[in-house]
Amino acid sequence: MKKSIIALATVLTVLLSANNIQANTTKLESGTTEIVDASQLQSVYDAYFTVKDALIKSDSKLTSAKAKDLLTAITAVKMDKLKSNEHTVWMKVVKKLTADAKSISTTTDLKKQRETFKSLSKNTYDLIKVSSPEQPIYKQYCPMADADWLSKEKAVKNPYYGSSMLTCGNVVETIK
Repeated sequence: MKKSIIALATVLTVLLSANNIQANTTKLESGTTEIVDASQLQSVYDAYFTVKDALIKSDSKLTSAKAKDLLTAITAVKMDKLKSNEHTVWMKVVKKLTADAKSISTTTDLKKQRETFKSLSKNTYDLIKVSSPEQPIYKQYCPMADADWLSKEKAVKNPYYGSSMLTCGNVVETIK
């Protein structure tokens, strides 16, 4: 009888331990999924900012190369990992984002790149507005270009005119 009770206690202990391990594994997996969800669009945003920075430098070849990186980031997004509200906006803007990134990447005409960047910025704004960026993002506006762009820095560095009018513009919105 004593051996039966000990055996039963051992079996129960093993089962409870296995159940506890399973619960912790499930928690870990769902935590990992959250991290993946957060980074789905972050790589697109980061690539957008590198395109903007290249335009600030008025470097058309660098802008073209960074737009190719943006194109890669856009195609790498796994739509099924997006949150519902992000998915809805993603479906509305993905074709235009792709077309704009492709257009910027296939030309070294700085004027055309900057013109296309206006549309790229508008669609990126629509997307970033529904997601939760890791840090505040500043929507900035240039009256001379009549165009917006997004920046990680509050200080204005104008991608539409580069060094000729670097600080033309102002912050019109902070996205948190």
